[in-house]
Amino acid sequence: MKAFMLAGAHRGVMRKLLNWCDEAALVHWMQDSALPPEWPEAREKMQATGRTSKVNHPSDDHQAFRIPELRVPISGETKLK
Repeated sequence: MKAFMLAGAHRGVMRKLLNWCDEAALVHWMQDSALPPEWPEAREKMQATGRTSKVNHPSDDHQAFRIPELRVPISGETKLK
């Protein structure tokens, strides 16, 4: 994940994080599998040991460090890739 974070498109957009995002967070942990974790595990780790990243216009959830439960997209909602 660190290689992904520091390369390609992700690296490019990280520079814009302060202005583009109202919520951002990160967490560090080691795992045996190379597969990404399921959302419930990632959310649990984030909430337990993660931290917020600096953003210029933080939302209330960002300031309180509330990580949402997984939800099914609302009909017609744009899904980012």
